[in-house]
Amino acid sequence: MDRFARNSRREKCFAKNFFEQQINGKFIDAIIPAQKVLIEQKSLGKNLSDAYEQAKFYDNELPFNKKSRWIICSDFQNFEIHDMNAPKSPPEIILLENLEKEIYRLNFLIDDQNEKIARELEISLKAGEIVGKLYDALHNQDLNPNSEESLQSLNKLCVRLVFCFYAESAGIFGKHKIFRDYLQNSRNIRQDLILLFDVLNTEKNLRDPYLSDELKIFPFVNGGLFAEKNIEIPNFNDEIKKILFDEAENFDWSGISPTIFGAVFESTLNPVTRREGGMHYTSIENIHKVINPLFLDDLHDEFAKIKNSTRNKNKNLLDFQKKLSELKFFDPACGSGNFLTESFISLRRLENEILKELLHEKILLGELDNPIKISINQFFGIEINDFAVAVAQTALWIAELQMIQEIYMPIAWIMILHYILN
Repeated sequence: MDRFARNSRREKCFAKNFFEQQINGKFIDAIIPAQKVLIEQKSLGKNLSDAYEQAKFYDNELPFNKKSRWIICSDFQNFEIHDMNAPKSPPEIILLENLEKEIYRLNFLIDDQNEKIARELEISLKAGEIVGKLYDALHNQDLNPNSEESLQSLNKLCVRLVFCFYAESAGIFGKHKIFRDYLQNSRNIRQDLILLFDVLNTEKNLRDPYLSDELKIFPFVNGGLFAEKNIEIPNFNDEIKKILFDEAENFDWSGISPTIFGAVFESTLNPVTRREGGMHYTSIENIHKVINPLFLDDLHDEFAKIKNSTRNKNKNLLDFQKKLSELKFFDPACGSGNFLTESFISLRRLENEILKELLHEKILLGELDNPIKISINQFFGIEINDFAVAVAQTALWIAELQMIQEIYMPIAWIMILHYILN
């Protein structure tokens, strides 16, 4: 009997902490304190916009240290997930029928954003450590290690290698480890990298038709990363090969945050910042304290108005996407480009929301010439340090690859479901 009494007390305690907490005579449906999640539940078919306003009222009444990071509104069939770090952004929507497939989108219920950022930082620091070892080993093989031209070439070589490592880990080069296999099968890595960089800079229809099969399968990489042909590449000794094959190629580069990694990369490899010690890093949260009021909040407000309208909605969505693609962003002291990179990511995520909305409106994006209109070519910066410039360019290229993957997987699934259901 005592055991049941104890269990009853635990259940009451659980209910008091998680369910129907009272605020000014009204009750919050549920709170998950550890993850800072507030849940407002409505009957099937009820307006979830009203539920969100009610949830925000509750949240405003909570003490500061208990305010929500996430608000979930549901009518048992639709789940709207509001990120209160970006309160003017549209919510993510999960349908009950798709919950099994999209359960990963609720990971924040057991893993808060701070842990996610901490993991990204840890991965980025590890990536910087690997590239630091590679940089030092290549530098020791350089015939003119202290000349400005050699240092610039070494910087560009490291940037290209990092891009290739990332592209392979993220599946941009295909499912198989073609970059790893290409290096491991090479008899002269220096000469074969020169060939590979030229291939990556050449569109497939313009390539030598007699290229080897192992080179033919590499994609064309636009943007100019591999355009310069005369960069100095030293010979690869056993030490460099060991770093390449034992560390760099066995590391999962796909988990890095391009915004964080840009700063880590520069701090790890830039001789100036290395001498100073420490890492020069502006957190993503602090970046948003600048870019949100500067331009992002207004753009999210404009999107929300278009999304909630009924008149000429599709035309207005396409016009808004065109407007985003014509904006220019300039950072006069860009450093390793973390403000530019995070601005690009934020703008592309907004475009991704536009594309998803157009798909829900039965516009098949596959019929468009290119559904993605926003480009890294809209982002400009000034920086006196050439290495920081190279890092900023790499961070933007990696961010662009990530954003392409982020939208094309949902688009593919939506189009497949559309095809199956119709």
